[in-house]
Amino acid sequence: MSDRIHGFLPVYDSSSRLLILGSFPSVKSRKIDFYYGNKQNRFWKMLFGYFKEEVKESTAEKKEFLFRRHIALWDIVTECEIEGSSDASIKSYAIADVPSVLLRAPIECIFLNGGMAYKIFCERYAGIEIPYYRLPSTSPANPRYDEGVWRAALDRIFYTT
Repeated sequence: MSDRIHGFLPVYDSSSRLLILGSFPSVKSRKIDFYYGNKQNRFWKMLFGYFKEEVKESTAEKKEFLFRRHIALWDIVTECEIEGSSDASIKSYAIADVPSVLLRAPIECIFLNGGMAYKIFCERYAGIEIPYYRLPSTSPANPRYDEGVWRAALDRIFYTT
């Protein structure tokens, strides 16, 4: 087991309508100090693609995109012991204070990016009154990823032409 590792602060503002919660940052994400840093992860390609935008590379451009599209981003685990990037190895974790974001942003829906994010979210917040959905992990390690499921879920919140 590695030493205790801290995740990232949430990215949101007072107009965020959707909160997407992952599990915990991968090694590659921790290296660049921002969410979904593994270029093989489908997250950014899927999200920018949904809005018919070109994927941006810099953290500043990604944050601007999230704010403009009213999307909040965080991980359900804020610190833990973990081996590499494996969700299965997450131990001794602290859970994100999701209600703190809900008090500051008009979140209408929460998406859980993968099974581990969903499991840990439900441990603490199963009774939350905001609708929440388990979506297939965008991780390159997930062979069952289905972009159509993500697009259908995003359609519940956003309308594109």
